[in-house]
Amino acid sequence: MADDPTTPVDLMRALTRAERLLARRVGAVLTTEGLTVEAWRVLCRLADGQGHPMSEVSTEESLPPGTLTKLVDQLVDQNLVHRRIDPFDRRRIRAYLTPRGRREQERIDALVRAELAGVLDDATLTGQLVDLVARLDPRRQPVRAG
Repeated sequence: MADDPTTPVDLMRALTRAERLLARRVGAVLTTEGLTVEAWRVLCRLADGQGHPMSEVSTEESLPPGTLTKLVDQLVDQNLVHRRIDPFDRRRIRAYLTPRGRREQERIDALVRAELAGVLDDATLTGQLVDLVARLDPRRQPVRAG
């Protein structure tokens, strides 16, 4: 694979490799905290305090609904997340961080940020990746984590 992707398959390989390397580094930090990458992503999605429908979390975090339900069940058992019926649409369930979940998310976020300090310092790279996502899916409305 070339260092400068020039074909679609080169781009896919580079992005896949980058995602795997990033997940490995983040996963190493999270393992010591008893969390998976998927659980951490859910906690980060909920960190804005607004509560999010389970269907939205499933879509935005690329987790099948059944997998997300099991994961959120585990986070509820750990007193990190709680669920409520959506006040505007009683057919939907919204997930929220508990006070303990908020403290843990903030603490673990600091650990992950320290691990990725050199990577996160590159705002240009992050902007390019966000732009690439927008170009690949122009209909998608971005949902930002807290």
